[in-house]
Amino acid sequence: MTSTLIWIAVALLAIGVYLSWTAGRLDRLHARIDAARAALDAQLLRRASVAQELATAGVLDPAASIVLYEAAHAARQADEEAREVAESELSQALRAVFGDASQVGAVRAAPGGTEAADELAAAVRRVPMARRFHNDAVRAARALRRHRTVRWLRLAGHAPFPLAFEMDDEPPAALAGR
Repeated sequence: MTSTLIWIAVALLAIGVYLSWTAGRLDRLHARIDAARAALDAQLLRRASVAQELATAGVLDPAASIVLYEAAHAARQADEEAREVAESELSQALRAVFGDASQVGAVRAAPGGTEAADELAAAVRRVPMARRFHNDAVRAARALRRHRTVRWLRLAGHAPFPLAFEMDDEPPAALAGR
């Protein structure tokens, strides 16, 4: 009788430890998603700001300046539902404007253009990395939330189901290698 109660207590303790560990892991994954999203937002804002700065600097031809400025402005002003589309359109505008190495050369030839081109190259290189970190965290949290135990016992609480950030983040060819 006593040994049966001990085994039941040990089993309940093991189940409790497992559930507590799983809930803690899920909480850490949600915190990682929040941190990765903040980093992604910062990189997207940086990329749009640098693009907007270049568009208004007068070093690009007028048509390229208008295309780049409008895309960067739309990306900075987009609400959450339209953000992925606006950021993809900025990526397309950057590829259209800086797809040719001569345009990058024109920017570099202007006063302060080398720093601006390097800053833009760094910004367009960091966006895919930040998006990948965010989407990896989302993928891990979604995999854990799909487990029956997590769903049945509602270990995720009231946290919203994490969504990946899908956008076109291919950098311009002339800036990708810098």
